[in-house]
Amino acid sequence: MNNSAWKHPERLLVLAVLSCTSFLPAVEGQAVADSATAPKFDVASVKLNNGGGDGRSHIYSSSTSGSFRTVNVSLKGLLQFAFGLPETQILNVAGPAASQTFDIDAKVDGATEEQMHKLSSDEGRLRKRQMVQALLGERFKLASHPETRELPIYALMVAKGGSKLEETKSNGLKISGSYGKLVAEGVTTDGLARELAKAVGRVVVDKTGIPGRFDVTLRWTPDEGPERLNGEPIPDPPPSIFTAIQEQLGLKLDSEKGPVQVLVVEHVETPTAN
Repeated sequence: MNNSAWKHPERLLVLAVLSCTSFLPAVEGQAVADSATAPKFDVASVKLNNGGGDGRSHIYSSSTSGSFRTVNVSLKGLLQFAFGLPETQILNVAGPAASQTFDIDAKVDGATEEQMHKLSSDEGRLRKRQMVQALLGERFKLASHPETRELPIYALMVAKGGSKLEETKSNGLKISGSYGKLVAEGVTTDGLARELAKAVGRVVVDKTGIPGRFDVTLRWTPDEGPERLNGEPIPDPPPSIFTAIQEQLGLKLDSEKGPVQVLVVEHVETPTAN
């Protein structure tokens, strides 16, 4: 549980997308190996982050637009977006690039932009991910392959008493988090499972069987202790994440073992800035 993204606000990854991000199997990562035929950005600026901004990580992308922009995003964050996998399913990310963060501004040409507007949300998300995969292959020299491994997982289930999830009032998806807090608008239970994986440090598989999209606010106390205000722990801190999920969402996490799709990184380099 020590590698939680939500436990460290400075590592927060915000997906500012206009439609829901669905899971894409790791095998689609083979688009990197076939970069000659993969859809690509027309121009792309990739630079090391200089420490400016609010210190957090941001990805700005829409399934109906050919633009893609990041601020202070790690290599693992880029891989998460490109392959539709949570951090816990991306293995062997090492070397200097693994400890750096990047500012990217990528765009397609006018004709491709028009094509993107005509795609469905699912088609647009897949196209954008393929373009980011191609960018990682070209600029970061990424080589990777998918595997399926038997690993400890958590199953997200409906708790006794039933779900407390509230149907969304949003037309898109917005996810943000900080120390011991997750706020999501328009998230599916599958998407919620992926977000919870960041907090518990283990793959979470959605087994709720609940369709639809939901607005979620979850507050818990991480293993490091309650949030502090003026150096002192806040009064009446929330419970552990496992208790919070049951009390606030009407769901639960059951420990299991199961086959997990992972992306194994074979090689990656720090890109030359431009």
